[in-house]
Amino acid sequence: MTQSRTLILSPEQIRLKIQRMAYQVWEKNAGRSELIMIGIADNGFVLAQLLAQQVEAISPVKVQLISLAFDKGTPLRNLPQISENLDGKSVLLVDDVANSGKVLLYALRPVLAYFPSQINMAVLVDRKHKSYPVNPDIVGHSLSTTLQENITVESDGTSLTGVYLD
Repeated sequence: MTQSRTLILSPEQIRLKIQRMAYQVWEKNAGRSELIMIGIADNGFVLAQLLAQQVEAISPVKVQLISLAFDKGTPLRNLPQISENLDGKSVLLVDDVANSGKVLLYALRPVLAYFPSQINMAVLVDRKHKSYPVNPDIVGHSLSTTLQENITVESDGTSLTGVYLD
């Protein structure tokens, strides 16, 4: 049996979603001069880079990017640490897809070693059947899927080239 693949977001649609998300980031950080944006490797960091460019293009907020990499299959093994002091700072955790919510929750662990003034989460695609209590604050596209369906975000390393439903 062959698996069908459906394009959910084209590169142009992704660009427009990121632009809208950037305005939401700015609204949540109005009056702040700096934002720490933590992108979950790999595609989450690509999204964070694109989002940071848009935020800096439309606002006076300066964005500092951090990449957070860990084994998503066994997130408690070799937990990452963040060397940047996040105390009193606004933090935005960024990933490509919020599926079960597990990755976003585990990505919070190293952030909670500090006392940031605020923590928000942004995702390009939010699936509506999470197993963990995670609701991203900034969402590019919401999608209800079955548990058997998979969302794939494709990237060339510097841009997001498509979002597919498998």
